[in-house]
Amino acid sequence: MIDHIGIPVTDVEKARAFYDKTLAPLGLTRMKDLGVEDVGHLASGYGDGTRYYFWIDTKPVLKQHFAFVAKNRAAVDAFPKAAIAAGGKDHGAPGLRPHYHKDYYSAFVIDADGHNVEAVCRLPE
Repeated sequence: MIDHIGIPVTDVEKARAFYDKTLAPLGLTRMKDLGVEDVGHLASGYGDGTRYYFWIDTKPVLKQHFAFVAKNRAAVDAFPKAAIAAGGKDHGAPGLRPHYHKDYYSAFVIDADGHNVEAVCRLPE
């Protein structure tokens, strides 16, 4: 159901040390570190060696980002329409985002509390 999630942290080095050890028994390792020059803040992505499932991020926000698995691209296309009809706001139209993964097709909306909600399909068309 959940594709991936990110959480804010206050000290990225401390959080990296904690999650490096904590997630190892689950088969998850730190796969990528992003810096200020990349995204404007510090972040690290954890996964199973093939894809990311969990992110830590120093961006000072109270709002969360989470992504739901969509069974196909048509479901991703329908997702923002339903969300906007329910009061959400567009935050990224459906489309390929190959900088994440070659088949990463997603859409983003902002909910009533400001959370960044995403639907993603990782299957080829």
